[in-house]
Amino acid sequence: MPRQGRQLAVGCYYHLYNRGHNRQAIFFEPENYGHFLRLFRQFVAARTVQVTAYCLMPNHYHFLIFLREADLSKAMQRFVLAYTNGMNRRYGRCGTLFQGRFQTKWVDRDEYLLHLTRYIHLNPVKAGLVKRPEDWAFSSYQDYLGLRRGTLPETATVLAQVGDTAAYRQFVTVDAEPQISIQHLLWD
Repeated sequence: MPRQGRQLAVGCYYHLYNRGHNRQAIFFEPENYGHFLRLFRQFVAARTVQVTAYCLMPNHYHFLIFLREADLSKAMQRFVLAYTNGMNRRYGRCGTLFQGRFQTKWVDRDEYLLHLTRYIHLNPVKAGLVKRPEDWAFSSYQDYLGLRRGTLPETATVLAQVGDTAAYRQFVTVDAEPQISIQHLLWD
């Protein structure tokens, strides 16, 4: 019996994430991150979602998306298949790359949206990969600070909540616990 498509509401924000099968790497060299983003743009962001924030980690990814079209599951299926097939061919692998289907969490409040961007952008710092979030090239944080002119993330919604890039930098880097629970976001 085929799986039912996920019931996600168009016009809402979602945290979209997944990790490598058995918590293994999904990116094997720096070029893979760019390839992943190009395919995500082609299969998912071109018409199905607007990306608000993202972070690609060696063994998992996070996207904060605004759903524009109802066919996210189909778009993600095409995207994951294209990326997995490419990695399998390039590295002589076979089989699955990701741990099951992608996960989504509904972002139901503006406060949650804002704190989720901080969580996403601090992922590489918390993992010990960099000391400052702007040093991780594979996230949208540099776009938020105006250090890179990326075209994938739409930053205006979040920046409007805090005022400007300087206020956002302060919000992200101040070592304060968010007022909302984000436990369901953490990967072991």
